[in-house]
Amino acid sequence: MSTSDTDGTEVEPLSAQERTWLSIASRADINGWLHLKIRGGPFERGFQHGYLVAAEYAEARRVYEALTFQTLGMEYSFFVDQACKYHRPVIERVAPDLLEEMRGIAAGLTKAGVPATLNEIIGWNAYEELTGYWWPTVAQNFSSIPATAGAMAKSHCSAFIATGSSTVDGDIVLGHQSFTEFWNGQFMNMILDVEPDDGCRMVMQACPGWIASMTDFWVTSAGLVVAETTIVGFAGYDIQKVPEYIRARKACQRASDIDEWISLLEAGNNGGYANMWLVGDIKTNEIAKYEQGLKYQSFAKKTDGWYFGDNVPDDPRIRNLECADTGYNDVRQQTGARRTRWPQLLSQYDGAIDTSAGQTILSDTFDVYLMRVNPSSRTICAHYDIDPMEYVSDPNGVWNVPFFPGGSVDGKVTTSTMARNMSLSAIFGRANGAPFDADEFLRVHPQWNWQQGYLKSRPHQPWTVFNG
Repeated sequence: MSTSDTDGTEVEPLSAQERTWLSIASRADINGWLHLKIRGGPFERGFQHGYLVAAEYAEARRVYEALTFQTLGMEYSFFVDQACKYHRPVIERVAPDLLEEMRGIAAGLTKAGVPATLNEIIGWNAYEELTGYWWPTVAQNFSSIPATAGAMAKSHCSAFIATGSSTVDGDIVLGHQSFTEFWNGQFMNMILDVEPDDGCRMVMQACPGWIASMTDFWVTSAGLVVAETTIVGFAGYDIQKVPEYIRARKACQRASDIDEWISLLEAGNNGGYANMWLVGDIKTNEIAKYEQGLKYQSFAKKTDGWYFGDNVPDDPRIRNLECADTGYNDVRQQTGARRTRWPQLLSQYDGAIDTSAGQTILSDTFDVYLMRVNPSSRTICAHYDIDPMEYVSDPNGVWNVPFFPGGSVDGKVTTSTMARNMSLSAIFGRANGAPFDADEFLRVHPQWNWQQGYLKSRPHQPWTVFNG
């Protein structure tokens, strides 16, 4: 006998098999985070995922559907259709297990009273890539105004990795925070622990319904720790090749060392979600920096020192031939400012970097343009929402709009010791703990009132350790 969900949707009772699947999964809500553990075969773990986060996925989809139209002028369903047209055949060919996992997510959502199809879950996972990388290459076909190359490829993260003499114990420390529009970053509050029946166990930050991290922050049972920072202003996309969310997931699930991880990430590179990746191997204390454009890549690794990511590529070929408006030398821009601030901070803490120092580093609000503590778009912990932007005027720069509701939405740190136990420390909300009051923000800045009903507050939360 079926029952009705709160919105009237008929919900069929769980089968004995589905109850068995769910008995080995778990969900906990901790300090703003949704901690989800799933395990088993592709469909089985996907079903667990979808069933246990159905309400959160439904709300995220409601917001994305409304604000995709507001920000791009195209319906959310358009991008779902394009993902199925282009991405589904590729996934069927190169990652049938991940396609089956997404099929399971759709089935779990549906059984929980949130009807979803496989195609919708593919579109959900493809959203960042299609809106940010594919859409600028075809927008002129739908618009009467010219598209700006790289206009949608925004800055999304800030990160560092350190090892050897730079850390307290000589082991690896990895720190990362996500920068994004608040309306979508508010849903990136899931710590997803995936234990597949084939390949490595992975703990990652994600969003309900995603099969890859995409923020990105990963710990794998092969001893790899992984983060990235988006390459700003990147232009270039090959629709025939393999989506980044598939390549990144395969790399983390299959790789046993840094070189293998890079090889898997590069296989079928389509230019989607172009990033500077920071990767560490806790088995060897080796760290690496991998900048991945579509045409050009650069790779470096070492066992002593640190690397950082600030959204602007170091490789002159990627920066000048595949990107526009990177802000590389402009300390008025968040990229140029953070590129200047990161070495200062890492040098200051050199030899003393541990979990606590990593949290402090991610919380930094020193403005190198004004040479004082000044939470703003230019600081390591970004505060676009309180920045009047009186010093910048480039319309193609990253969110160069006064009081833009975006910036830091989280912070994560892990170390070799923590990673051996599949653990990490994380804070949801701004990395320095500063709260965001959506109602007050919209009252003071009514130019953003079209986000009313979609933009959510994020109160102060403590740093929390998630154990494997």
